[in-house]
Amino acid sequence: QVQLVESGGGLVQPGGSLGLSCAASGRIFSIRAMGWYRQAPGQQRELVASITSGGSTNYADSVKGRFTISRDNAKNTVYLQMNSLKPEDTAVYYCNARVVATTLVLGDYWGQGTQVTVSS
Repeated sequence: QVQLVESGGGLVQPGGSLGLSCAASGRIFSIRAMGWYRQAPGQQRELVASITSGGSTNYADSVKGRFTISRDNAKNTVYLQMNSLKPEDTAVYYCNARVVATTLVLGDYWGQGTQVTVSS
């Protein structure tokens, strides 16, 4: 019904940068909030950053000043630019979108996850 496809993960050295993108497609009427979560081994999934349809953003304290979330509403795409990466940023990153489908049913959708590894 609604699919989220992520891209952009990989291996980067500490202090480096990496960008993620997530495109939503399918039976979409409108998209409300979009966001990025991450889950490190043995830890719970946590919110990294979120953005409303109007562009208001929210960040986890651990990434403030280093990560930037943005979205292109015309393309149903959300981005996460990650700078000054640290080893503790290593995790699987998941895209999330709160979508009103063409059935007018509101639902939460998740991407498949993309691995980000910060290591020298």
